[in-house]
Amino acid sequence: MCSVVVLAAGAGSRMQSSTPKVLHKLCGREMLYYSINEAMKISDDVSVLVFHQADKVEKMVRDNFIGVHCVRQDHHNLPGTGGAVMSFLQQYTPKHERLLVLNGDMPLVRSDELQKFLDFGKESTVMSILELDDGSGYGRVILNGKKIIGIVEEKDATEQHKQITTVNAGVYLFPLPILRAYLPKLGNDNAQKEYYLTDIIHALLADSKELVSLVVSEENFKGVNTKLDLSAAEEMMLHRIRTHWQKAGVRMHLPHTIYIDSRAQFSGECELESGVQILGACVLENAHIKAHSVVEDSKIVNSDVGPFAHIRPQCMIAQTHIGNFVETKKAILHGVKAGHLSYLGDCEIGSGSNIGAGVITCNYDGKQKHRTMIGKDVFIGSDTQLVAPVSVGDCVVIAAGSTITKDVVSGALGISRTPQANIDGFYERFFGGIWGKQPVATTNTESKAQTQLKINGQWQSVEKGLSVQGVLRKLGVDSKVVAIALNGEVLKKEQWSSHTPKEGDELELLHFVGGGRLL
Repeated sequence: MCSVVVLAAGAGSRMQSSTPKVLHKLCGREMLYYSINEAMKISDDVSVLVFHQADKVEKMVRDNFIGVHCVRQDHHNLPGTGGAVMSFLQQYTPKHERLLVLNGDMPLVRSDELQKFLDFGKESTVMSILELDDGSGYGRVILNGKKIIGIVEEKDATEQHKQITTVNAGVYLFPLPILRAYLPKLGNDNAQKEYYLTDIIHALLADSKELVSLVVSEENFKGVNTKLDLSAAEEMMLHRIRTHWQKAGVRMHLPHTIYIDSRAQFSGECELESGVQILGACVLENAHIKAHSVVEDSKIVNSDVGPFAHIRPQCMIAQTHIGNFVETKKAILHGVKAGHLSYLGDCEIGSGSNIGAGVITCNYDGKQKHRTMIGKDVFIGSDTQLVAPVSVGDCVVIAAGSTITKDVVSGALGISRTPQANIDGFYERFFGGIWGKQPVATTNTESKAQTQLKINGQWQSVEKGLSVQGVLRKLGVDSKVVAIALNGEVLKKEQWSSHTPKEGDELELLHFVGGGRLL
């Protein structure tokens, strides 16, 4: 067993972000979370050294872990990695006689590889090394078997040294007596005026102290310094997550297009189609998530979702069909069908209910959210708005196109519509018979004589000799018109019955009740 200190004090300026580097997330959790979590699998004494935006980092540790200590680096007097360990030991006494120094920006590290550090003798100082194709940018490590006999920094490397591909991975296991003996000897005579932990390695070599190497995986010990590094690390972690769940029985179509949060859980027969995103602490059991759907912090049981659906946080969906372009939020659905184009937010819907296309629960009044309660075996027609707070009982039918603002009791029909009016012959009058052509006067000698009038820009055939009032009556609009112009002159209402339009006259029917122009 050993004690562990996770270094998380740096600003991470290369991330170019106001967020502390170790709090940047991949697959749903902060980088630092993964380092601490793996460390806790091999040690019962884990600490985190903080400095930059220490309050935020400490809060993240408190919110996620019990028994992990946070120590603040005296960065003003003891900067650098060596200064970090000095600050730590000045403020905290480790439980064990060996201290593993781990970095908080290594989210891919694994406990089984950290355990290998403990396989060496208790007197050994262990330094992690990487075997790379190209060691550019790293300090080169010179080995004699597994023993380290020299370290050459990049800036000091000769051409021969640069051919070496063994480099320093930056994680160390120190016996505490070594740290107590050598930390006081560290100096800061360098351009950065910092205390470097690697100087202890140089001192141990100079004093012929036992120093052994541990070859580690480049993937597991990959550090993150930029957002490009973060993206690369996240892709590696996603590959691990997808591989794990596929081995556990989850069917995935085009796995490389699927995003799965590290907190997600699957059981039973689950299937994920291409482009799916599973975000947050989702629980999926016997669930089929179809292409390009997003599920966030929700539970899906014995249900299918999508394609192109969005299950927002705090939904509980069971024995339910969610179709394309359906969005849910804080919805409890059990045995429901919602096939397409609906928003179901802040609601609870009982089994056997069917939600038509375009149904919306209007849950927000501009100040606060309200719930919609829908019972069992309810049929809600298409394009219905349910204005919350509202309750719909069991065995209810809601007519399509309704706006429901009042509770509907069980067994009832809920309907809210503007009455429909059909006006016979309107198409012919509006378009003049044939689209774009003036109607031809009738040649039937048995019919009454006709007069051609231009009414609101369209030629119309009307019975000859009719007054203006008679023309309106024939057209079926006498109750709607409130103003008339004959050949450009506005007629008073009492003139409508006394004026008879002649062949070729123009009538302009103005200001109809209800707004707009009917003819």
